[in-house]
Amino acid sequence: MLDGNEAVAFALRLARVRVIATYPITPQSPIAEKLADYVADGSLPARYIRVESEHSALAAAIGAQLTGVRAATATSSVGLALMHEVLGVASGCRIPLVMPVVNRSLVSPWSLWCDHQDAMSVRDAGWLQFYAGDNQEVLDWSLMAYRVAEDPRVWLPAMVCLDGFFLSHAGAVVLVPDPEEVDAFLPPYRSRNLRLDPADPMFVNDLTPPAEFTEMRYQQQLAMENAPAVLDEAAGEFARLFGRCCHAVEGYALEDAEAVVVTMGSMSGTARYVVDEMRAGGRRVGAVQVRVFRPFPGAALRRLLAGRPAVGVVDRSAGMGAEGGPLWTEVRCALAGVPDAPVPAGFVAGLGGRDIPPATLEKVFDRLLAGEPANNVWIDVGENPLGLREVTL
Repeated sequence: MLDGNEAVAFALRLARVRVIATYPITPQSPIAEKLADYVADGSLPARYIRVESEHSALAAAIGAQLTGVRAATATSSVGLALMHEVLGVASGCRIPLVMPVVNRSLVSPWSLWCDHQDAMSVRDAGWLQFYAGDNQEVLDWSLMAYRVAEDPRVWLPAMVCLDGFFLSHAGAVVLVPDPEEVDAFLPPYRSRNLRLDPADPMFVNDLTPPAEFTEMRYQQQLAMENAPAVLDEAAGEFARLFGRCCHAVEGYALEDAEAVVVTMGSMSGTARYVVDEMRAGGRRVGAVQVRVFRPFPGAALRRLLAGRPAVGVVDRSAGMGAEGGPLWTEVRCALAGVPDAPVPAGFVAGLGGRDIPPATLEKVFDRLLAGEPANNVWIDVGENPLGLREVTL
């Protein structure tokens, strides 16, 4: 029995990280605490650095990894926001660091609870982004993230995102592989390209003129384009060694589905439950879970969704001022211009830690089956929302 935070810490220990630089923040703090326990009891031979902020935590992890060892850090919400300046250093310098992000709302209103706005706010920072649906996926995708990030064809940092409290603090049975099995899947880390070596000094992250900047960014873009093939290869090896599949997207009950809901994160299990309940009542519905958001698996989604009568996308992040949420926007672009592909309907739910129970997803399916237009619909807003904490001037 492991909660999501324990699954993260266990995965980092299995990956044999050698430097840990973390700063506590709810609901990520237990990851930092568990890693400190491992170092203290000797089960993880690593250097633990107590830093003064999340900005320093990521900077220290980058510096450590440049010396040729796997490093680790983790964060959440405003901690990730404080790291924003350093995120581009990791991706631009091609540091294949893996960072768990325990998803929590950004302010304001102030909140300790889950939605995806924190990770979505940095979705274009050049990091791979993986979203776990349960605690088993938390552990599995943490290991997958190292394998993919450290592949020479990719060589980019990765975020493994898990829903705060819904996963981070909820216990579940997790199959944990033996360290020797993980060693067979994840070879020892070897630094490439940039490195810190006193015997062979070099500039790292130096000022780059316009004549070279675009080309260096383009190298990162090519790495993102290489990642799907690397993911497929790693998933095949993972299935062979551990008997579990790690697909970027996964369909459920799609054969004759007249309405399909696309989800990401912990609500995906609820979506499958609702599909089973509605099919038992004779309604033909299906679900698709997205586990990889960067690079976005557009080709895989086109194969699953083309020809479907109705598709809805549920975002746990509000794309303020946009036509819809971030996940909806990506699905809409992926299906644009594809023959027989539906125009997806967009829904927003579960902000600030609000639960997404079966009833909420049933309402989404009902609207899709009824053919009701839906664009950027906040499906779980309470009655009279404008009257909440109303201010009279």
